[in-house]
Amino acid sequence: MKIHKEGRGSIAIASIVLLLVNGGAYYLISEKLVLVKVLVLLITLGLWGLVIFFFRIPSRVMTKDEGCIVAPCDGTVVVIEEVEADEYFTEKRLQVSVFMSVFNVHVNLNPIQGEVVYSQYHKGKHLVAWHPKSSTENERHSVVYRHKNGQEVLAKQIAGALANRIVNYLTPKTVVEQTDQMGFIKFGSRVDLLLPISCKVEVKLGDKVQGGVTPLAKWQE
Repeated sequence: MKIHKEGRGSIAIASIVLLLVNGGAYYLISEKLVLVKVLVLLITLGLWGLVIFFFRIPSRVMTKDEGCIVAPCDGTVVVIEEVEADEYFTEKRLQVSVFMSVFNVHVNLNPIQGEVVYSQYHKGKHLVAWHPKSSTENERHSVVYRHKNGQEVLAKQIAGALANRIVNYLTPKTVVEQTDQMGFIKFGSRVDLLLPISCKVEVKLGDKVQGGVTPLAKWQE
């Protein structure tokens, strides 16, 4: 297991807090209250471990398949429906959304191979990520990929109530590989995919998916 580069600053801050809190506990808490000192140490070590756990990148065998759209992140499928596109597209699209809890791997991956034709950051609110309006009102970053078959997919990174930073590594006119890193969202969020209506969805509501591994949908002629 590796630690994502986006976690370096957060882990450094967590380490400093760990040292300061336990240093303070050592000097300020009476020697008679050893159990209190041990409890403070255990709690702070647990929180420090959670921060490291959040930025993990597990070793996986990724799905490389030009015939399918893979999950862009770990999490739970919370939306599968036809929607009126509000960005880039003007026609109806098929929306598949994956919600990430703070315990999920939070690295975001390219769902398909193709050319990046659009990349746009939007300021916004921080509604809970499962709120119906989070797709259009929350802080978010949208990317559109054009597959070699000519079809396009929009991936939207959406910040949740706890998320404090969206990172996206993609720029227009670059060609990216399926399952390579698209970006990262810190501390709870969701990713929406807007697919062609013709796509065949391979998951159902409530399914747990793995980023870069689980096929969400397949292309249809």
